[in-house]
Amino acid sequence: MRPPNHDLKFAGTSAHTPAAYVFQSMEQKKVLIVDDEAMVAEVLEKYLRREGFEVTVARDGEAAVSAALADKPDLILLDLMLPRLDGLEVFRLIRAQLPVPVIMLTAKGEETDRVVGLEMGADDYVAKPFSPREIVARAKAVLRRAGRAGGNGTAGGTLTLGDVAINPDTRRVEVGGRPVDLTPKEFDLLWFLASHHGQVFTRSQLLDQVWDYQYFGDASTVTVHIRRLRAKIEADAVRPRHLKTVWGVGYKFEP
Repeated sequence: MRPPNHDLKFAGTSAHTPAAYVFQSMEQKKVLIVDDEAMVAEVLEKYLRREGFEVTVARDGEAAVSAALADKPDLILLDLMLPRLDGLEVFRLIRAQLPVPVIMLTAKGEETDRVVGLEMGADDYVAKPFSPREIVARAKAVLRRAGRAGGNGTAGGTLTLGDVAINPDTRRVEVGGRPVDLTPKEFDLLWFLASHHGQVFTRSQLLDQVWDYQYFGDASTVTVHIRRLRAKIEADAVRPRHLKTVWGVGYKFEP
């Protein structure tokens, strides 16, 4: 058990609060908080409940896996440093059975673990100390994206660009007729770039459009997801045909 994290930031609402912090109710959405620090878990639970979420708390890795499989939450806030099972192992066990979005909570100095988490398919991460209101904003952003799963389809159903076929209604991707297994966020990123093929987007623009992070967000999140996508849809990830880097600007999809 770690000592309490006294660096948790409590930010009050003011006239200067960014628009991203003006929250809408997320009623009937279930969130599982996994953190062994009692103060962190209690504060997050309080803020999430105030926004209309149904909240469950697990204090160790084994309890987290059991709670996730039993309750099937809509979102998991997962600390990486846990007793009994570490956060990455918890993530692996849960994602093997549930396609639930996961935001990882990490301490300063755990950059390697954050990158590993994103490589494994986590939807986002937040470094401690953090503002509870930022966590709520990010949770809502992830859930908004998940809720749009079938709402942006094309009239013909499947968008075919070269050897890549993407169906936004079924969220199915095929490359050369071969199905490709993507995480929810990988699919969102691919769909956005493909549906705007030929257009270049900066990493900040992609954070805004795909992650809904207009006011905060780590651009390395985009870099990791682009790398994961290339490994899955490109014949040669080092010399990609579709997911192109425009040096000094950002990324684009070429058919």
